[in-house]
Amino acid sequence: MVLTQAQPAPGTEAVKTVPPAVDLVLGASACCLACVFTNPLEVVKTRMQLQGELRARGTYPRPYRGLVSSVAAVARADGLWGLQKGLAAGLLYQGLMNGVRFYCYSLACQTGLAQQPGGTVIAGAVAGALGAFVGSPAYLVKTQLQAQTVASVAVGHQHQHQSVLDALETIWRQQGLLGLWRGVGGAMPRVMVGSAAQLATFASAKTWVQEKQWLSEDSWLVALAGGMISSVAVVAVMTPFDVVSTRLYNQPVDTAGRGQLYGGLTDCLVKICQQEGPLALYKGLGPAYLRLGPHTILSMLFWDELRKLARPNQHQDT
Repeated sequence: MVLTQAQPAPGTEAVKTVPPAVDLVLGASACCLACVFTNPLEVVKTRMQLQGELRARGTYPRPYRGLVSSVAAVARADGLWGLQKGLAAGLLYQGLMNGVRFYCYSLACQTGLAQQPGGTVIAGAVAGALGAFVGSPAYLVKTQLQAQTVASVAVGHQHQHQSVLDALETIWRQQGLLGLWRGVGGAMPRVMVGSAAQLATFASAKTWVQEKQWLSEDSWLVALAGGMISSVAVVAVMTPFDVVSTRLYNQPVDTAGRGQLYGGLTDCLVKICQQEGPLALYKGLGPAYLRLGPHTILSMLFWDELRKLARPNQHQDT
């Protein structure tokens, strides 16, 4: 379908009926709901990405092998509740990051920026970058809490935080305010590519499914189908940046707050490729897909359904 100035871009029609401030609340709420269900997979993914850090394959023990055995390893070491490690920090991150992300994306659609060629991708990337910056301290704490475990199955640096507040206080006291944003250079590209892929492909896929008329236009199955297609694109482009982001956030720091293993995004990419091989950038791909896939599907489905509920209220007010 050829777009003209009179035609809204695919997937942006509904955005115009919901104010950006409402999308902020709905987007944050939807992603927090999804986080509750997918956080155990996030714990497993984090540990698999830290396993064998900067060591050649075959030269280190592997307590985490595959999804099922890794879930069992976490449960044995930390108990069943260990599968929800970092949940509070994860919810804080999802609320902050996705509230900003959906607000900015909705604003771009409302002002017509997303209707321009490539506008959906650009709007998604910029919205994701801003959201990642705002939510970075929460993601930093989440990563460090999820990596913590008993010595027998520990991978990566162990920070020994007692809680979210303890972690924030410790980082603030030892590294200052800027320490809370350490690793944001890896997080912003991660969310930029993921957000651009998610928001662009979800809107296009949902419109495509509606045009095929396989399902009722207002059915929740339309959003489900769009989310399933979107999740494939998100995982494919996001996983390498996800590995780098996890490494940057979890690395130990010196007294000046500088990372002891990596100097930044590029340095981390180079060291992983040189010492672990390029395929190491896809460590934890299985849990990453099983985490990002359902999370993308659930968050976009919840968001879409919540927005449908919000529209009648808006019409009544006008």
